[in-house]
Amino acid sequence: VVDVYLPPGYDSVGSARYPVLYMNDGQDATALGLLHTLDSLTAHGRIPPLIVVAIHANDQRLQDYGTAGTPNAQGFGARAHLYERFVLEEVMPWAAARYHLRGGPAHTAVLGSSLGGLAAFDLAWRHPGVFGTVGAMSGSFWWRTQDGTTEQKQASRVALSMVREATPLPRLRIWLETADGDETSDRDGNGIIDSIQDTDDLVDALVAQGYVKGKDVVHVTVAGGHDQGTWGRILPEFLLWTYTN
Repeated sequence: VVDVYLPPGYDSVGSARYPVLYMNDGQDATALGLLHTLDSLTAHGRIPPLIVVAIHANDQRLQDYGTAGTPNAQGFGARAHLYERFVLEEVMPWAAARYHLRGGPAHTAVLGSSLGGLAAFDLAWRHPGVFGTVGAMSGSFWWRTQDGTTEQKQASRVALSMVREATPLPRLRIWLETADGDETSDRDGNGIIDSIQDTDDLVDALVAQGYVKGKDVVHVTVAGGHDQGTWGRILPEFLLWTYTN
C-alpha cells in the first residue's frame, strides 16, 4: 500500500513540478501528524509545496527493512535487497509517471524511523544519484552482523562499516534524530544509551570521511521516546532543515 500526499493547489494537469519525499512505514503517517504538519508549514510559507509518497510496511517488515545484502546477526533484513528494488524499480517510476515530480537527487529525499530509518539511510547511501537527502529518526544503527562480545558487537555495526569503507564517498545531506528515552540498553556501560551512541559514532565516521557536521550531517537529540509521538514532534525540524537549507 502506498499513500500519496499532494500539496494544496496541486493541479493534476498543471505544469508545476514538486520535490518529493519518500517515507518508510507510511502506515504511521497519521500517528506522526504528517498531513497537519505539512499543511501548516506550507500554509505559512516555511517550506515549499512538496509531494510525499508514504510506503506502508507489511508483515515482512523485519525482513524488508535493514541493509541490502547484509542481514543482521539474527537473520533479519534478508529481503532488504528486494525492498530496495521495489522502491527504486516500482514505486519511484510509478510516482514519476503519475505525479508532477521534480527530478534528480536535489529534489528527492527519503525518511524513516527506527528500522525504517536504517533502511532509509541504506537506500540513500547506496543510491546518492537518486536521493540527495535522508532522514532517520531513532535509526536502528545498532544493526550488526555479530552478537558475541561487546567489542564484536561494536565492530560489526553495518552502517558504520558502510561509511568507513565507502569508495567513492557518497555525497548526501543526512539528518538524524535520537531521543533520550529511545531505550535503556548500554552495551558498553559508558552511560550513554546505545541509540544515541550508535548515531554519534555514525556521525563521527561521516565527519572522518569529510562530511561537515551541522552542514552535511546533523544529529539532534530530544526528550522523548522510541515512538510516533516523539517523531511527530521532531518531524517539522526535519522538513525545515531539508527544504530551507
